[in-house]
Amino acid sequence: MTRDASELAHRLAREAEAVCRHYLSNGRRQGRYWLVGDASNTPGRSMFVRLKDTPKGPAGKWTDAATGAHGDLLDVIRECCGLLDFRDVANEARRFLSLPRSNAEPSSNVAHSRAPVGSAEAARRLFAISQPVAGTLAEVYLRNRGIFALRDDGALRFHPRCYYRPDEAAPTEIWPALIARVTGLDGRITGAHRTWLDPDGFDIVRLGKAPIDTPRRSMGCLLGNAVRFGTADDVLVAGEGIETILSLRCAAPMLPMVAALSANHVAALLLPLQLRRLYIAHDRDAAGDFAVAAVTKRALDAGIEAIPLSPRLGDFNEDLLAFGIDKLREVLREQLAPQDVVRFMSLTAAETG
Repeated sequence: MTRDASELAHRLAREAEAVCRHYLSNGRRQGRYWLVGDASNTPGRSMFVRLKDTPKGPAGKWTDAATGAHGDLLDVIRECCGLLDFRDVANEARRFLSLPRSNAEPSSNVAHSRAPVGSAEAARRLFAISQPVAGTLAEVYLRNRGIFALRDDGALRFHPRCYYRPDEAAPTEIWPALIARVTGLDGRITGAHRTWLDPDGFDIVRLGKAPIDTPRRSMGCLLGNAVRFGTADDVLVAGEGIETILSLRCAAPMLPMVAALSANHVAALLLPLQLRRLYIAHDRDAAGDFAVAAVTKRALDAGIEAIPLSPRLGDFNEDLLAFGIDKLREVLREQLAPQDVVRFMSLTAAETG
């Protein structure tokens, strides 16, 4: 272990219980140990973390009786947060160590309390412990949907062990997931959207989504808010699905866009005060027709020009997969206002020749 790692592990061990309450919140203290399912914070009792120095060993050391795995609190941070590089693990450890500590009893410590299931706070915590998409199954999933070389807006992350429960009576399952950040106009996280993924790879029927009944779910406050790509000024593209918007984003990466996650939420989307032109990505179904009509009326009432963008097939991701990126750019250029083609697509045209 390097000197830096050894020092960080020692500092974490001095606050072992606080570390466990923060990263292993599904466990509980029992005597001199913290019991939990595993280092990824799965509920259970097979892993125990030593909270105090004892003749058997120092604080911060843990053992998983089910697998024989063992380690220190840096390993807990790596596993729980899904981090790969030590630099990221060290940065997260330093961030935790810089947090203020409360002298209150653990039961009244708000920082370590569980967030209500499905709440905006739960969404913020989920997004915080997720990792960048690059090099993960989420990147593979997007590539299988024809989505390549996206600008990193920080709106998407990946969690390797995201909880899924089919219903309240069913046991909790664990699947990898693409996590999307839902924000308000002020940039504050209000929710998160989860797309659970198939760890075995791409399937032509499920298109890479996990083989579960509802592989997409949202949490937190969605009404009026959206997953945002780029910073909207006077022009914005709004649509339903993340893959639909990301497909358009491949064709026009400089054009600000939002995914409202459903037709009803497109209809209720809060529009920036400075907005002058709104493009609505149209999904070709009854719900999509409703969304276009509803948000168009709201935009026109606010003095905003509203222009629908229509795919050739069911949605723009279907178009991208069927016809390719060049044809999608061509279709988009035909439907955008000429000044927006010059403003947002000239770089793309230059790059693609």
